[in-house]
Amino acid sequence: MPTLALPAEGGCRCGRVRLKISAKPLLTMACHCTGCQRMSSSAYSLSAAIPSEGFEVTKGKPVIGGLHGASKHYFCGYCMTWMFTRPEGMDWFVNLRPTMLDDPAWFTPFIETWTAEKLPWAATPAVHSYEALPAFEEYEGLVAEYAGAQK
Repeated sequence: MPTLALPAEGGCRCGRVRLKISAKPLLTMACHCTGCQRMSSSAYSLSAAIPSEGFEVTKGKPVIGGLHGASKHYFCGYCMTWMFTRPEGMDWFVNLRPTMLDDPAWFTPFIETWTAEKLPWAATPAVHSYEALPAFEEYEGLVAEYAGAQK
């Protein structure tokens, strides 16, 4: 299985917004909620939780899309590619859509969330599945387990 080489760069479909990550993901995920299904036009969205200090937009200026709520979903203003999310109240990480990276072959979701809303045929290779979100106190253990699995 390929591994993530850092720093890693990527961008939106048209290339007007580019980004770079210089930190390993804390956790990788697939979300089956109906909101992600609609925003991604797919069965689920994919995310890699990147520490904020290891994430930067290097070209262009993404715009806010989605629900325009407390969690901010960032898109390219030209091609409208959903690139990343800054979850409400969690400034220490960014949820990057891993397929924005030039080489996303390293990505596999470690957890899947909102399986109560998933399409009946949708499946992922995630190690852990949750009908909604993991309990807040579970994240520390999930992050440690994910880190150990990446060695």
